[in-house]
Amino acid sequence: MSEVKVYSSPTCPHCRQAKKFLEDNNIPFEDYDVTSDQEKAEEMKKKSGAMSVPVLDIDGDIIVGFNESEIKQKLNL
Repeated sequence: MSEVKVYSSPTCPHCRQAKKFLEDNNIPFEDYDVTSDQEKAEEMKKKSGAMSVPVLDIDGDIIVGFNESEIKQKLNL
């Protein structure tokens, strides 16, 4: 099983889409709210080079934004 981390904010519609997609496909993930966790916000920025959300870390591969086809590919769905 892949290790999946989602860096998100509570008001972001694309973040909700990404998390719903993972839930619908029974993919466990850690969700980090970068609006309330400065350490995770810095970690996200370091990994992705971006301050936009969502950022998905799938086994060390970084996806910025909700890109369903790329997520499927990384998770072998």
